[in-house]
Amino acid sequence: MSGTSAGSAAAPCRFAHYFVICGIDTETGLEPDELAASQGAQPFIDICENFEQSPLKRTFKSKVLARYPENVEWNPFDQDAVNMLCMPKGLSFRTQADQREPQFHSFIITKEDGSRTYGFVHTFYEEVTSPQICSAMQTLYQMHNAEQTNAASSSSSSSSSMDSLASSLDDGYSPTSSSSSSLSRAAGSYDSSRDTLYVSKALCLITPMPFMHACRRFLAQMHSAVIAATAPPLPLESYVYNILYEVPLPALGRSLKFHGIYESIVCQRPGPGELPLADFPLAEAFSLLGVENLVQVFTCTLLEMQILLYSQDYQRLMTVAEGITTLLFPFQWQHVYVPILPASLLHFLDAPVPYLMGLQSKEGTDRSKLELPQEANLCFVDIDNHSIELPEDFPQFPNKTEFIQELTEVLLSFGFSANTGAPPRTRSSPGSTSSTPGRERKSATLRQLEDDGRNGNLAGEELVVLELLQGNATLERLQALTKRTGVTVARVEALRAGVKGQPTDGGNQTGGEEEELRNAKLNVQLREVFASRFTTMFADYESFVIQSAPDLESWLTNREQMHNFDKASFLSDQPEPYLPFLSHFIETQMFATFIDNKIMSQWEEKEPMLHVFDTRIDKARLYNIRAPSLRSSCYQRCSILKESAQAIEQRLMKIDHTAIHPHLLDMKIGQGKYEQGFFPKLQTEVLNTGPSNNKWCHKATTAQRRKDRHRQQTEHLTLDNDLKEKYMQEARSLGKNLRQPKLSDLSPAVIAQTNWKFVEGLLKECRMKTKRMLVEKMGREAVELGHGEASITGLEENTLIASLCDLLERIWSHGLQVKQGKSALWSHLLHYQAREEMLAQQADSPAPRFLERRKSDSSIAMPSLRVSLIQDMRHIQSMSEIKTDVGRARAWIRLSLEKKLLSQHLKQLLSRQALTKKLYKRYAFLRCEEEKEQFLFHLLSLNAVDYFCFTSVFTTIMIPYRVVIIPIKKLSNAMTTSNPWVCVSGELGDSGIMQIPKNVLEMTFDCQNLGKLTTVQLGHDNAGLLAKWLVDCVMVRNEITGHTYRFPCGRWLGKGVDDGSLERVLIGELVLPSGEDDSARACRTPPLQRSPSQGRHIKLNSAQIQEGIGEAVNNIIKHFHKPEKERGSLTVLLCGENSLVAALEQFFHHGFKSARLFQKTVFVWDFVEKAVAYMESADQVGDLQETTEAMKMTCQSLCHYFNAINSTSRNIGKDGKFQLLVCLGARDRLLPQWLPLLVECPVILQMYEDTAMLRDPSTLNTLISVLETLHDFSITLEASLVKGINL
Repeated sequence: MSGTSAGSAAAPCRFAHYFVICGIDTETGLEPDELAASQGAQPFIDICENFEQSPLKRTFKSKVLARYPENVEWNPFDQDAVNMLCMPKGLSFRTQADQREPQFHSFIITKEDGSRTYGFVHTFYEEVTSPQICSAMQTLYQMHNAEQTNAASSSSSSSSSMDSLASSLDDGYSPTSSSSSSLSRAAGSYDSSRDTLYVSKALCLITPMPFMHACRRFLAQMHSAVIAATAPPLPLESYVYNILYEVPLPALGRSLKFHGIYESIVCQRPGPGELPLADFPLAEAFSLLGVENLVQVFTCTLLEMQILLYSQDYQRLMTVAEGITTLLFPFQWQHVYVPILPASLLHFLDAPVPYLMGLQSKEGTDRSKLELPQEANLCFVDIDNHSIELPEDFPQFPNKTEFIQELTEVLLSFGFSANTGAPPRTRSSPGSTSSTPGRERKSATLRQLEDDGRNGNLAGEELVVLELLQGNATLERLQALTKRTGVTVARVEALRAGVKGQPTDGGNQTGGEEEELRNAKLNVQLREVFASRFTTMFADYESFVIQSAPDLESWLTNREQMHNFDKASFLSDQPEPYLPFLSHFIETQMFATFIDNKIMSQWEEKEPMLHVFDTRIDKARLYNIRAPSLRSSCYQRCSILKESAQAIEQRLMKIDHTAIHPHLLDMKIGQGKYEQGFFPKLQTEVLNTGPSNNKWCHKATTAQRRKDRHRQQTEHLTLDNDLKEKYMQEARSLGKNLRQPKLSDLSPAVIAQTNWKFVEGLLKECRMKTKRMLVEKMGREAVELGHGEASITGLEENTLIASLCDLLERIWSHGLQVKQGKSALWSHLLHYQAREEMLAQQADSPAPRFLERRKSDSSIAMPSLRVSLIQDMRHIQSMSEIKTDVGRARAWIRLSLEKKLLSQHLKQLLSRQALTKKLYKRYAFLRCEEEKEQFLFHLLSLNAVDYFCFTSVFTTIMIPYRVVIIPIKKLSNAMTTSNPWVCVSGELGDSGIMQIPKNVLEMTFDCQNLGKLTTVQLGHDNAGLLAKWLVDCVMVRNEITGHTYRFPCGRWLGKGVDDGSLERVLIGELVLPSGEDDSARACRTPPLQRSPSQGRHIKLNSAQIQEGIGEAVNNIIKHFHKPEKERGSLTVLLCGENSLVAALEQFFHHGFKSARLFQKTVFVWDFVEKAVAYMESADQVGDLQETTEAMKMTCQSLCHYFNAINSTSRNIGKDGKFQLLVCLGARDRLLPQWLPLLVECPVILQMYEDTAMLRDPSTLNTLISVLETLHDFSITLEASLVKGINL
């Protein structure tokens, strides 16, 4: 063990930690690997039994045959995980007739703490020398052949044997689909007396950093040494020892050269100010998906959706996964990350959390048959077919078009086609007819030629020849025959070599290095374009970080209760087009972690990626890039592309450090004797012991000791490290234990424990989301009540509700027995609906029993609305605008939330326990009673606030409304002989004038969604004897959402009574849902303003009146400072209670001689009328000639507006006319000019006391200056106010 510790002391700065060999264990023999056999089959669908396949096509368990060293202290060896990921399909067998080209793939192991280890695997075929294995395979083949003969005895042969020869080259082709037993013998036959058996073996390097190209070249050279005719210069142990113990990690910003077996290998590492290391070829990811598709998948990743990659090729899965996560800089993926999902972990697709996983597909598997547990929030990436499926409600990345254009230009500058990439691997184009089975098998023959083709550029001519070969059946068959007989066709072999791009070949060194340099430069330039977008979008993020804790300990302790980022202010500072994306993104875990790291950098060393990002922002600020375009959505291109590529080029052209050459070791001679084609057994003693006198090892160990000492001191000074870790786990939404599935232990107990963690995580997420929704919404309501500042916007609210919809879908997807449709929640609701309707039919009742709401005092005469889950479903089902199950589920959630019935409906849905048991497995969240109750309780808390999340989103649907007119019966006829009419208006439009049938006080009508209701126009035609009508209020209800509005009136409609009005514009208020008590009212949204009524002419003193005017004007100014979509109704602020009109009425009533003259009430409008009459007569006489031109214009405008209002066909009464004059004067910025004219009229002396505010010059000047502040805004009046006025 001393050797191990010696070697492991320097492990943190070693290039490679382990060298591993996986393959067949001749002692245990052939063990079927049932889990690996199902790898790539459709999850959750029964696969055919393994014994029906040819033994050569079956999978058998592989073993870790050797690893060097035994263990590394810094990175304990996880045998099960490494074995599973080195050979995800298990062992595969071939004969001399089959293709045995070596394959390369990489993998990643993410530990529970988020740290990553990379594996690079070179798989090749080695001849089986064990007689027992050959004999076992012979026996299996004979059993299989007998089975096939019986199964196919009735089939007729319709294919030539040449087809079967070609098909035997196809790894994925299953002989069970062959139409003849003789064909299946030819395709997968094995006879130990004449065939040579080969089995796969994997050589693997495990490294702390992703030096993909260097590892690939080293392993390829290792394999070349094994199959070469002559032995390598040194024993293989020398090279393995060299890379394990004598090759260091390159220093930051430096390049390193070390020696393989035949050639030197160069790798480089970015400097402290550069983007972190990423060696996977981004050009390949772009060519596989296309630029636009990759940007869309990248956006899904940023928004932490579930992303499933799907490909036959493991390396493609890794390339795309690593490519996407690399581009996230400065953010980091915080959730489950398994680029290659082993077959034994397919149950992890059931995880109700965001994930990025890769699933291997089998050749010919139809995507439509791939059943996944949840698809509502899934981004499915079919890499081989270059297609993606995106979730619904998907916000686009800001400046997407210009962004794609810039990326395309970078790719083109390196000679890559940005759109098509390499030729697609689909067998038939979407427009062509479906290919025949023969053609499918034929196209597979040369598929191996393409495998690595997308790493480099294919020359046009070679590509044409390749396509020609693929399109020619005769050439295919000829090649299959020549391959069988051992003859090679020179042109085809040369093409194959050309297509490979020779990244692993020991041929032209300069060519390989040039290719590597070109890839590295392209990689960094593409990444810089992405990084530049974030630098632009988040240039000012620091200004919005809330630093609220005095020290790290108190911050960690209270992390969950703290707001770390001022989201509302940040969003208000962003350009409008960015908001849909940014409002979603700042809610993600990766953004929260980024802000956490920023706050912790006060007390700890800055996280490296954050350090690089902040440096870039400071540099941009230095050059003043951001300031002029702060609120601009203008696209800014990346300005440091050449600079970043030059840094890479300089490092690769001028090597900074060369590692020790491989050398002879002190080992026994004669062991591990060279035998061509066989990887020798290496000597464990020399490879398990590292050197003790290496300079860089010694430096690293010393540096590590210093680091340890510093860490221990820090722990004593601040906080125990375990405690800190505990807090950090708590602080993050699902804790680190949910980020990764554990590959090594797959016992039922561990799977159960994992599921339990998911249940706990879902409950916690529900608590956090509902709390956030409540706090933010309450924040807005507190402002409306006059406390503090608002912290939520309509956009944010919509984001939070969309996030809640996503959470409910994930909860309903967890532990499903059988998936039906893309939305698990809607599927459950449909089952419930079918069951309830069946029960209703059996009971002979026309409909299911509904709960009925009690009538409340506030809704007298409005019939109660029945509460029904089924009825709400029917409303959604009748909406033709919604086309998908996911859309219907989201609409139903929004409707239930708006009606404050979400918790009640879900409780009712889950009360049918027999149905829940039928649909869900025992471990599902919905079958955990205690957690389910807590979950429903958290949702119940959302009833404390008002949401309009259904009304405001589905703006084009038809909605039934009910109108009830309530007269004051004591003082008036309940009925009128005249012909009454009504017009209902909302934020989205109006219903138009509708006649109310005589002697009817209730009516219903269908109309396109009016949004939140604002006004009701009520009037009659004054016909008949009983033409006077005293109306208390009008009630209007949206029959889908149940929202009821009360429009108070309290005034007469009729000639010769009140102010003579035959029509009134009433302002609405939302009525509290029935059953809510006073305690609930105390903390609720304040009611909307009511209509003007006589009750508001309460005598106020001058100070109160001035305060009222100031408040009314202030409310209008605030209205215009809100984002346009969140402003609400301006009519309420102009004409409601405490509005501008109400405040000015109070001003004009102060000191007004309104005593009844001969039983007739005098109104303010009478004063205006007399003043205008005086101005018109004075103008005719010529008294106004001495006044200025401006005064004349003002005088004419007042007279013109007065006459237009007075001559309107509408009978709106004197108070209504005054209201209209104020509104029009405010709209056209004339009010402050009209006031001095009214004051200078002699009429004022007759109608106002000396103490009236209107006659006090200083008060009047103050009022004028206050009203002038409204001139900065464009006031638009609702149509119901200005109908019939042409000005």
